[in-house]
Amino acid sequence: MNGVVVKSTGSWYLVRTEDRIVHKCRIRGKFRMEGIKSTNPVSVGDIVDFDLEPKKETGVIDKIHERTNYIVRKSVNLSKRTHIIAANIDRAFLLVTIDNPSTSTSFIDRFLVSAEAYHIPVTILFNKIDSFNEETKELKNELEEIYTNIGYDCIEISAKQGINLDEVKELMKDKVTLFSGHSGVGKSTLVNTIEPGLDLKTLEISEQHKQGQHTTTFAEMHPLSFGGYIIDTPGIKGFGMVDFEDVEIAGYFPEFFELKQNCKFHNCMHIDEPKCAIKAGLENDTVAPSRYFSYLQIIKGEEEHFRQDVYTGK
Repeated sequence: MNGVVVKSTGSWYLVRTEDRIVHKCRIRGKFRMEGIKSTNPVSVGDIVDFDLEPKKETGVIDKIHERTNYIVRKSVNLSKRTHIIAANIDRAFLLVTIDNPSTSTSFIDRFLVSAEAYHIPVTILFNKIDSFNEETKELKNELEEIYTNIGYDCIEISAKQGINLDEVKELMKDKVTLFSGHSGVGKSTLVNTIEPGLDLKTLEISEQHKQGQHTTTFAEMHPLSFGGYIIDTPGIKGFGMVDFEDVEIAGYFPEFFELKQNCKFHNCMHIDEPKCAIKAGLENDTVAPSRYFSYLQIIKGEEEHFRQDVYTGK
């Protein structure tokens, strides 16, 4: 039998067939012995083959079809292992909030780099615009200018008030889309507003730490009444980069890719080399300081961290 994985709980996978029947499946043991470095060899969005077990209502997955793409990050507890967030995605939506909680440019850029590497189009959603004051509105405008100039689509939304959600729904129609972002940015609220019948659980922001509380425990794919599917993912606190060679990283920054051909050295790493077009871009404002800072973090293998002086590139 053939189907799509719609939920992964670690040990068991829910697989939906073309006739919309969902089967509870496990992985055949050999999958764990084939050198797979991921903590989850099967992910939501995977197309798989499985067989129903004799005299049981459960199935066994024995083949994973080749993925068109996937979003991957470093495993939280196992630094040398990866965690595949979702596979076979038509578009990813990255929810960004300026405050309550704050989304760092480092987190945004790491997500975008990973999406670029696996050819996944990303739309940035600036959520909670109904709660902006003058300061947060200015920060949002500066961030939106940075990413719009690079070529990313940006939409200002309010999940609670339904502002500009028709524009989001149009991009989702008949597609497999993924919502991602920090805990507390409003993913579940947004999905509930777009598709009220799903009734995903939501929690308020922690006032003590100004961070979101995890409401989605496992990634899950939901059908949409207007066509297509949405993959809701657990909130991500950090986005460790994996599987990239240092020389590749600049190619996943679109504005770097355009400039690096003008560097004096073809193997320029854009750090200490003379006549570097990327560093020249910093001087003439064609490269945002926040983006360059994110690049250096990734190249140096540093953990994601926040710096106020490069938050908006000023």
